Amino acid sequence: MNKLKETPQYIRNLLMPTTKTAQDRRVWSIPLENVWLPFFLATNAMGDTAIPSDALGCPIRLAYDKDGSVKFSKTGRPVSKVAKPIADSVNLIRQNFVANLQDYAQQVAEGKQEEYANQVELADKAGQPIREHDRQELKDAVQLQIEEALREAQEEKEAEAKAKAEAETTQEREPALV
Repeated sequence: MNKLKETPQYIRNLLMPTTKTAQDRRVWSIPLENVWLPFFLATNAMGDTAIPSDALGCPIRLAYDKDGSVKFSKTGRPVSKVAKPIADSVNLIRQNFVANLQDYAQQVAEGKQEEYANQVELADKAGQPIREHDRQELKDAVQLQIEEALREAQEEKEAEAKAKAEAETTQEREPALV
């Protein structure tokens, strides 16, 4: 308990369970209100972007069908969407991020060919037992499904044969009405 008192309160708060966290709309898996909006407000302030103030002021909009009526989901709830200027800016950032990751990987692969090849080989060797295990598990699971399907088909066939035999027996027992 003595060590806990030495820990700053803000760290202790991070480690304490919370009863309920507020849900924030996510765009590209990143919170809109706590990350994207402050970022885009800052980029507008710096003159790096020119996202319209109405998009930043009302980033979540009601979605409309092609005929202009309010769009509803299959559950009957109204559908919302992120304002187009924000969605477009996030998409541009995502595309640039992916391009930067690819460029970096290419530069390293070309600039440090031996080290990169070593990493590829190490990853392949380390992944081999996992791939083999997964392959065997999948093979076993498929075999079990086949056996179960065959067993069910056999049971169904036997049930049909039994029902047919019972019907024939019943038919033989009933006197023919002439």
